[in-house]
Amino acid sequence: MIPKTEWMEKSEGAEYWDEETQIQQGTQELFKNNIAVLMERFNQTKGVHSVQWMYGCKLDDDGTKRGHMQYGYDGEDFISLDMNTATYIAPNPKAFITKNKWDDVKEGSRIKAYLENTCIEWLQKYVDYGRDTLERKDPPEVSVYQKGSSSAVCHATGFFPKGVTISWQKDGEDVNENVELTEPLPNHDGSFQKRSILTISPEDQKNHKYTCVVQHSALEKDIVMTLPEGGVSIDVIIGVAVSLLLVLIGCVGFFIWRKKKKNDFKPVAASDGERSSTSSNDQTPSH
Repeated sequence: MIPKTEWMEKSEGAEYWDEETQIQQGTQELFKNNIAVLMERFNQTKGVHSVQWMYGCKLDDDGTKRGHMQYGYDGEDFISLDMNTATYIAPNPKAFITKNKWDDVKEGSRIKAYLENTCIEWLQKYVDYGRDTLERKDPPEVSVYQKGSSSAVCHATGFFPKGVTISWQKDGEDVNENVELTEPLPNHDGSFQKRSILTISPEDQKNHKYTCVVQHSALEKDIVMTLPEGGVSIDVIIGVAVSLLLVLIGCVGFFIWRKKKKNDFKPVAASDGERSSTSSNDQTPSH
């Protein structure tokens, strides 16, 4: 579920969020039922167990639409949608019953249609609501320092969006070995940070010039930091063409809970814009 930011609340209004709260409360009961079904299927009579559910959609710059939906049980893959065939994949034998039931009623086709249409429409709406925030461009602040005697760190922080490229060069040539690149991490202000760690011997550092190159869409010029002996960073700027990139990031929509037999494991149905066109008599396929 998308966090209720100030711009989202103003755009949809309190009534919308009250309705979504009721829907999610119903979905909570649905998941409780699903846990009971899977505990029986896995011959479990006690213990703490969890059903995980994740889905999203994405619109690329070239118009390509992508989507995914998958379920897990106790941290293991249970069943997922194959977007190419609109059928389900069951990596766990316990999910074969679910796969057969959902495939028989074309559940995959319905979800595929939602991910490629309704989900994308709402994604574009969310982006439009928060355009000033989501499309802002904040350049990174970069520092280079030594970590112990055998590694150097290039740290970029305060940038938005989170897409950033950090690379190392040795005497002007790209370095592809002995490099560890971390995933982007969020900062408290909504910006991101990322590190690249280069393993390097003191002797190699003394005899060669190492630089860290950082590229980001908010920069008109790449930032290049030189690592001298002693770990003091030197800031050098080189000119490059500005690369503008707009990626609509997949986000999570909202789901309507539909009633079915109590002892069935039920998929959660897509809602949002479908709310007004979905019959209350529709029933979701069971596991």
